[in-house]
Amino acid sequence: MNTSNRVFIATSLDGFIADSTGKLDFLDTFPEINQIDSGYGAFMAEVDALVMGRTTFETVCGFDMDWPYQKPVFVLSHTLTELPEKAKGKAELVSGNLAEILETIHGKGYSKLYIDGGKTIQRFLKEDLIDEMIITVIPVLLGSGIPLFGPFQNPLIFECKETKLFLDKIVQNRFVRQKTQVTPSII
Repeated sequence: MNTSNRVFIATSLDGFIADSTGKLDFLDTFPEINQIDSGYGAFMAEVDALVMGRTTFETVCGFDMDWPYQKPVFVLSHTLTELPEKAKGKAELVSGNLAEILETIHGKGYSKLYIDGGKTIQRFLKEDLIDEMIITVIPVLLGSGIPLFGPFQNPLIFECKETKLFLDKIVQNRFVRQKTQVTPSII
C-alpha cells in the first residue's frame, strides 16, 4: 500500500496556528480569502481520511455549523472515551503510538491521510512521518500563540515545489519532504 501523510494549514506570519488563547480570529484578517479557491477542495479530493488531535477535534465540534467533513476522521486522544453526538458515525477515537495508529488506519483501507492539529503535526514530524505540507501564511504577526512547529531531534529537509499568491497578500507554499539516501563511503 502506497501511503502518504499530508498537511494543509494556515499560520500567522510568525508561525502560529492560533493565538495564545487558542482562537483562530487571525484567519479572518482578510475575509475575502474565503471567497476564492485556495486549493482546499483539490487537497481534500486527494486524501482518504483525516487524522487530528483532540484539541483540533474539539475546536471543530465547537464551530456553529454542520459537521464539515465528508471523509472519515480519526481523533487521537488518550483522554476522550466517547464522541459528542455531532461526530458519532463520522469520527473514530484512536490511541497508542503513531505506528500502531497508522497500522489501524491503514488496515481500514485509508492510505492518503490529512494530518491536522498543531500537536498532532508536531508528533508526526518528530517521527518523520509527514510527506507534504501546504502552508498558507496570513500576513499578520501574533507575537505569541500556538506554534505550528515544535522541537525535534534532527533537521527535516523539505523542498518547496510550488508557491501561490492570493489577493496580493497571502502566500501559500507546498513543501515536499526530501528523504535522503545514505550511501556508504568507500574507503
